[in-house]
Amino acid sequence: MGWTKAPLGDLGTWRGGGTPSKAVPRFWDGDIPWVSPKDMKVDRIRDSIDHISREAVERSATNLVSTGAVLVVTRSGILSHSLPVAVTDGEVALNQDLKALVPAVGVMPEYVAWALRSAAPRVLRECSKAGTTVSNIDTNRMLGFQVPLAPTNEQRRIVAAIEEHLSRLDSADASVALALRRLHSHREAVLRQAFSVSAPRVGVGDVASLADGPFGSNLKTSHYTTSGPRVIRLQNIGDGAFRDEYAHIAAAHFESLRKHEVVAGDVVAASLGEEAPRACRIPAYVGPAIVKADCIRIRPRDGVDAAYLMWSLNSPQIKELASARIKGIGRPRLGLGGLRQLLFPLPPLAEQRRIVAELEEQLSAIDALRAALERAQRRSATLRRAILERAFRGELVPQDPSDEPASMLMQRIQTDRFSHTSGDDRARQ
Repeated sequence: MGWTKAPLGDLGTWRGGGTPSKAVPRFWDGDIPWVSPKDMKVDRIRDSIDHISREAVERSATNLVSTGAVLVVTRSGILSHSLPVAVTDGEVALNQDLKALVPAVGVMPEYVAWALRSAAPRVLRECSKAGTTVSNIDTNRMLGFQVPLAPTNEQRRIVAAIEEHLSRLDSADASVALALRRLHSHREAVLRQAFSVSAPRVGVGDVASLADGPFGSNLKTSHYTTSGPRVIRLQNIGDGAFRDEYAHIAAAHFESLRKHEVVAGDVVAASLGEEAPRACRIPAYVGPAIVKADCIRIRPRDGVDAAYLMWSLNSPQIKELASARIKGIGRPRLGLGGLRQLLFPLPPLAEQRRIVAELEEQLSAIDALRAALERAQRRSATLRRAILERAFRGELVPQDPSDEPASMLMQRIQTDRFSHTSGDDRARQ
């Protein structure tokens, strides 16, 4: 079909980057975009957060690349799960954590960029350095990594087809994201309306007993086991729903922590984080369990419906009250005292149960729609992968027998490279 396999290192000239001295302010008072991993969140690079001067380029290890270079992040924590790739839309300078390919004539930068995005899991698996504190791509391995290379004309057709298909997906994804945001706002409005009821306001501590989890040496990492009684953690507490994230301790250690036990029907609230007091109820199937530190067990007294109290804690009104009582910056926390003082309306028990029934009916419909939208997002991601896989198997666009084979393109690139190298050698002599 006129395709060949080519190492990335043979597709053009690769360049690295560097950082001009921060001790020279005028280096950082220019108009040249200086691209670093934090800028690599888009497919095309037009600008960057930081800018440097021409003098900075001349007096540092950074390099300039012009329009049509392919930028790849080679050192960043993001490489633990993603491979950022972009094409330049103008002249830029490079940070040392990036490499740039200036493609040879006949190699489309957009084609190489899409090929890298398609092969990203393999690149990360096969080219990453082991034993480094920050994720790194080994440059030599990356340059040896082979990509499928189509004839030049077919490269253009493939890029056009990919971008047409993905543009439609982008539009659909934007619509789904907007629908999810609106659905979240509608859910908040439904909760706010449910707890705008006219009734006496009481403090959580007035109608329930509260207890937090064990701190310090009472529950350490070494106490966890693969089975046994459950430990209820922040990860288990959804916004009105219990999440099955598993953690266990030995039965003997559980016995020593009985005062922190939770049982089916108890309400558990998060005390750590800006979303405190996010809450859920403990379902019957959980069995023996204790709450961990950063979680608060709430056991309603007679006359208080547990589901009503739980939904009250998830209401916008309670969250607004709690925000004024959350302390700390790095680890914001709502303590027992702050939670006890949060006020919510408490109508008679029958009215509480009626409110919960109506609320849960509406939230069930909202959750079903949200699940459908999230399935659409997953299908879109699957379709994106399928489009790229088909593109680089040669199945996305028609083949044209009149196209110059990619093998001839590679021969020409190698010949040009040899000619330039020989010319440089003669010049040095």
